[in-house]
Amino acid sequence: MDSEFSRRLRKLRAQKGVSQQVAADFCQLSKTTVANYEQGKRIPSLETAAVLADYFGVPLDYLCGRKKN
Repeated sequence: MDSEFSRRLRKLRAQKGVSQQVAADFCQLSKTTVANYEQGKRIPSLETAAVLADYFGVPLDYLCGRKKN
């Protein structure tokens, strides 16, 4: 169930060079939750998706696959 959201989240995290744990800590989530987002097993709430977008410095529309860059 790999989604555009999960692919972009993995890519952004790799580009920033942070672990799932670091991203999870920033968003006050568990590492397992971030892993599940990246694997497409779970979908974050709108609020959580917005926090992730802010953390990676991208618009929420990009993270959700609505914009190319």
